[in-house]
Amino acid sequence: MIERIFRAEHGRAVSVLVRVFGDVDVAEEAVQDAFAEAVRRWPADGAPPSPAGWIITTARNKAIDRLRREAAREGKQAQAVLVNVAEPVEEGVVRDERLRLMFTCCHPALALQARVALTLRLLGGLTTAEIARAFLVPEATMAQRLVRAKGKIRDAGIPYRVPEEADLPGRLTGVLAVIYLVFNQGYGGRDELAAEAIRLGRVLAELMADEPEVLGLLALMLLIESRKGARMRDGELILLADQDRALWDRGLVDEGQALVRRCLRRNRPGPYQIQAAINAVHGDAARAEETDWRQILQLYDQLMGVAPSPVAALNRAVAVAEVEGVEEALAVVDGLDLGHYYLFHAIRADLLRRLGRREAAAAAYDEAIGRTENEAELAFLRRRRVSVCG
Repeated sequence: MIERIFRAEHGRAVSVLVRVFGDVDVAEEAVQDAFAEAVRRWPADGAPPSPAGWIITTARNKAIDRLRREAAREGKQAQAVLVNVAEPVEEGVVRDERLRLMFTCCHPALALQARVALTLRLLGGLTTAEIARAFLVPEATMAQRLVRAKGKIRDAGIPYRVPEEADLPGRLTGVLAVIYLVFNQGYGGRDELAAEAIRLGRVLAELMADEPEVLGLLALMLLIESRKGARMRDGELILLADQDRALWDRGLVDEGQALVRRCLRRNRPGPYQIQAAINAVHGDAARAEETDWRQILQLYDQLMGVAPSPVAALNRAVAVAEVEGVEEALAVVDGLDLGHYYLFHAIRADLLRRLGRREAAAAAYDEAIGRTENEAELAFLRRRRVSVCG
């Protein structure tokens, strides 16, 4: 139970304490101490009626005690009374403290890797070791990254607040990008990160329910996550067209599609909403052969109008192959500058295979194999290459 409360309430508790004390380190350490106290006391005494409130109150008291001890030791009596200063009430777009902390963690003054690490540490409550394992770096490296990021927040005076309404769209884009990056890391085989990204997406959707891109990102993650149970078989990747759709999580599909419908009613399209709509169309088809590829192509055309990118164009080429023909799709792919990206070579290899150009397909599969380290992807690509070459 304590672990569940930790995951659910760690971010809220840190957020409240940062607001009270104005120091990320003080807040984080106090919350850690409060949960350690809960581990000691709750098994014997039972959980309090309001576990979240108990954690916040206990953490606040521990932070006060710590500041008083430090003030007495250093002779800085002013520090001892700081905690008694009345908090100013800030009028903003929203009032929830978690949202303030989310925007602080994702401030553009911080490097992208630091934003991701801070978000997972402070809002998600993941340990430094867990974050380091997820991103395949040594724990000491991740610890230094977190220390530098928190130091930058302090030294640069990065404000602990939600941006003004005029600045919100640009800053929100950065927050959504961090959450989606966490999700993609999880979708690559680290389930705990995908779950954490969805949890953060739900928090953001609860706090910013009027922002359609927030709803769009949550819908996109839910629809992709719904296929997790069908995506692997015996350690090997299964393409969407070959998946057993009975294994899809229909609850997540229905929730994601409902969010897409809410977005459509807002009529303020953005890239996450459009990508979610594409995945919703896939979710409509009981069998791969029933997929409405024309609608998907239209949505990709809309995506290219709203947020053009080479990766979006590459994914659009898959729909082009189904609607306009494989030759037309290959021409699109060959016009893209994505030679560093393994999926570029994997998609190109599949198109060449379908055209019967076996030598060129085998060479493209070799290029793709050389550009990924994911074991499931490697197994799939190697099997496909064998099927091409015999």
